[in-house]
Amino acid sequence: MTQIETDGDTSKGTPDHIYQIFINVGPPEVWEAIVDSDRTQKYFYGTRVESSWKEGAEVRYTYPDGSVAAEGTILGIEPLKTVDMTFQALWDSDLIAEGPARVIWRVEDFNGASKLTIVLYDTPVGSRTHEHFVNGFPYIVSGMKTLLETGESLPNPS
Repeated sequence: MTQIETDGDTSKGTPDHIYQIFINVGPPEVWEAIVDSDRTQKYFYGTRVESSWKEGAEVRYTYPDGSVAAEGTILGIEPLKTVDMTFQALWDSDLIAEGPARVIWRVEDFNGASKLTIVLYDTPVGSRTHEHFVNGFPYIVSGMKTLLETGESLPNPS
């Protein structure tokens, strides 16, 4: 098994899950897909992200009807490279009761393409939040990859 470097900061503890994918576009395009609401709507379960993308700012993902799917706070950000944020899923009462997860999105250049790494904390294995993230991130990130490489969205999951 290959060790995936999370960022060298051990103060965050051991990640609960790491998801990594390579996307055949440059890092600026991947970054825009993370922070642009028109793009998130096409791959992130139809939600639009809203934030000023500054440390301490709120992050909110809203459904097309305006209801809030998830919210969080930016804990740290290096534009075009990484965003460290809390993420509180609001679509299920069990997830709300478990509290927010911590998610780090990191974008790196990979010979002109991009390596996207998503690191998940504060979701113990066996929790509902862990289950939702581990099962949901492959669709989200595959949707982002498909959108950026082809211009098309994946079909909505049933």
